[in-house]
Amino acid sequence: MTQELISANHAAATAATLAGRANRNGRGFGGGVYPITPQTECIELLCKQEFEKGQVVRVESEHSAMAVCMGFSIAGCRSFTASSSNGLAYMAENVFAAAFFRLPIVMMAANRTLGPPWNIWVDHGDTLMLRDAGWIQLYCEDNQEVLDSTLLAFRLAEDAKVLMPTMVCQDAFVLSHTMMQTDIPTQEQVDAFLPQLDLPHRLTLEPRTMGGLDFPHETEVHREQHHAAMGNVPQVYAKCQDEFEQVFGRRPADRVVPYRMDDAEVVLVSMGTTACTVKESVDRARDRGLKVGGLRVRMFRPFPEDLLHAALAGRARVGVIDRDVSPGLGGILWSELRGTVGRDTLVQGYMTGLGGGDVRAQHIDAILEDLLARTEPGLPSIMEVA
Repeated sequence: MTQELISANHAAATAATLAGRANRNGRGFGGGVYPITPQTECIELLCKQEFEKGQVVRVESEHSAMAVCMGFSIAGCRSFTASSSNGLAYMAENVFAAAFFRLPIVMMAANRTLGPPWNIWVDHGDTLMLRDAGWIQLYCEDNQEVLDSTLLAFRLAEDAKVLMPTMVCQDAFVLSHTMMQTDIPTQEQVDAFLPQLDLPHRLTLEPRTMGGLDFPHETEVHREQHHAAMGNVPQVYAKCQDEFEQVFGRRPADRVVPYRMDDAEVVLVSMGTTACTVKESVDRARDRGLKVGGLRVRMFRPFPEDLLHAALAGRARVGVIDRDVSPGLGGILWSELRGTVGRDTLVQGYMTGLGGGDVRAQHIDAILEDLLARTEPGLPSIMEVA
């Protein structure tokens, strides 16, 4: 294992390259790629790599990029792509199709604000609009987690109890273009962690129909199977954590990550890099004698309702910080989390950093002060940042 100063874009591409080469004795590796800021660096590096078996295909659109991934995956290859923002929106039809075909494709999504007006900075609304597409969704806090999560995503997606595609989400520019010291495993380590892919429903020389017409009851059965597979993810994820730690010597983060939660009466919940800033604000609050804790949602799909319910039980106040907005509703994380909390807990939603504004500790401090001053919850608030 070596340590290099790389961006999160390069961390994702490096992990995808190692994972692709690990399947050289199987059906190989392949993916379709199309550039969009801020993920372009990822696929530029990926396109420079050589694979013993397979290739990266440059296409004319994001829709085609996922179509190529589906073709490789249906043939039994390990497959990867990357996209962002309006590219994900253009890809959406095939994002759903990949999940309904139960294809273990891995996609790095660089979270970026949807336009118009055009904005290239971070917002979680692009991947969260696909929360019902049937993909596992992991949100990362730093570059090391992007690399590790990409490797783990292949192991998780390809497990026979799961067989579903996985998004590894990283905040645009905050991670994608930021350089951090990152541990890069050897090919031998990745070979030991990732078994050869053997997709049970891959196309062979024997005649097989994929994508035919379903009658209502058949669709019900397929959706039931898909939903059940999502239910298997937590158990398989824990197994992947154990195996990852055995091979690489570090343990990937749990589905929900607590910070100073043991005696917390007030909790701030967030996703992605916002959680790093929440930690600083929590420390500042603790210095003032306030019993405040932080909770990071790392896995958004399947939604970790069980862990959130346990972590938030008995807390007096919960502030949910979204970096997205669902017009007419509020923050998406807030809207899903509030049902997991008991009636005696005050839950307030906040939206901040929309369009990529810097979320700093003083902004989290302001959210905390608002939360502490409330006697009852109100409508979700947009907290502007300078």
